[in-house]
Amino acid sequence: MIEVVPSIPTNNPEELNRAFEQTEGVTERISIDIIDGKFANNKTIDPSIVGDIETDLKIDFQLMVVEPINWVERCIRGQADRIIGHVEHMSDQIAFIGKVQEAGLLVGLGINMETPVGKIDKSLINSLDVVLLMSIDRVGFGGEKFDDAVFKKIQELNEIRKNDTTPFRIHIDGGVVPDKMDKLKKLGVDEVSIGTRIFAGDLAGNLANYK
Repeated sequence: MIEVVPSIPTNNPEELNRAFEQTEGVTERISIDIIDGKFANNKTIDPSIVGDIETDLKIDFQLMVVEPINWVERCIRGQADRIIGHVEHMSDQIAFIGKVQEAGLLVGLGINMETPVGKIDKSLINSLDVVLLMSIDRVGFGGEKFDDAVFKKIQELNEIRKNDTTPFRIHIDGGVVPDKMDKLKKLGVDEVSIGTRIFAGDLAGNLANYK
């Protein structure tokens, strides 16, 4: 079964708190998009403020920023369980992965729709816990349409992890609607992020639509 992770991009601490309140006790993990206003034309909260929230949730930070390594310590202060850095503005993948792993946290790399899977260092990919594929063309905003071109990338990743004894998870983020879930499952996807609309109304009921 694919794990469905509620995801929130916000610059509003009150909205962030409400998202945590809704998610607590409903699912195990929440994802927070961190956008610096340079990687994408949007800006969200600083991850360190999440440290003030009392929660039992596992927290993902998806870093859509310039030089994600410079944000790792703030994510640690924000109670991170897993940190995913986008490669597009990452000068040293080895250093980023090493810094997250030295903190005892799970680590992943993410790529945008236009970025080929080959942008991830082949010597490092099997040491990752997760690879995140964006499935929309415009990152940093909700309501974008799912792009079926991501299916080919999923197949590429499956080929890479075939002979891995501890294979990384494949995570899809952006525009995922319930009728895409069967196809994603057949292709071997492990996780999907669902954005702001998942919090509208009953979270548990909304999540059930993706099962």
